[in-house]
Amino acid sequence: MLMEGNSMMGAYVIGIVMMGISWLVSNQLKSRFEKYSRTPLRNNMSGREIAEQMLRDHGITEVKVVCVPGALTDHYNPANRTVNLSEPVYHARNAAAAAVAAHECGHAVQHATAYQWLNMRSKLVPVVSVASRFMQWVILGGILLLSAASPLGEPVLLAGIVLFGATTLFSFITLPVEYDASKRALAWIQRNGIVTQGEYEMSADALKWAARTYVVAAIGSLATLLYYIMIFMNRRR
Repeated sequence: MLMEGNSMMGAYVIGIVMMGISWLVSNQLKSRFEKYSRTPLRNNMSGREIAEQMLRDHGITEVKVVCVPGALTDHYNPANRTVNLSEPVYHARNAAAAAVAAHECGHAVQHATAYQWLNMRSKLVPVVSVASRFMQWVILGGILLLSAASPLGEPVLLAGIVLFGATTLFSFITLPVEYDASKRALAWIQRNGIVTQGEYEMSADALKWAARTYVVAAIGSLATLLYYIMIFMNRRR
């Protein structure tokens, strides 16, 4: 039981540290979005109008732009081909809304052009859905079995590590998907004069902080995975 407690304590410490970093990044993200939300666009276009124009400019006619409740709930759904914009972004006419709307359309462009990293992430979704539900229980079971000197401890813990590894892989595959969507969005809004230079800098900064939330999540997942691998390798010595 002592081993089990120490093993899980290490994972909790990693989790707490990464939660603290995640909170700091998320706080900065919210602060930047609130600041840039107070800057009206010179062209007075709403998030919905920007999204629809970006889709048209890329020849994408089968994707709909819809409004969803909440804040920072914006996402692209490849299953039903919808760009889902949160209420503040859908109706707003500011630099933050322009950045988010164009970014989500960037995912629609990725889908339309069969962007390889998006395809890889989509294929992993069913696996990650299952892995995220069971991985912590399997890992805990493996550690408990190891503490009880059961021969099942190592294979069970290894199974948990494999499940956790799938979610970690998903986190890292998400990074190029998100950064590429932002790159496409910023290039389009600048090329088409959607924003002024000052508004462009605000949009770029907002998307930069949004991307950092994914970076923190990926690093935290990797750190935890390596910790569990270390436990497994130490038991095999």
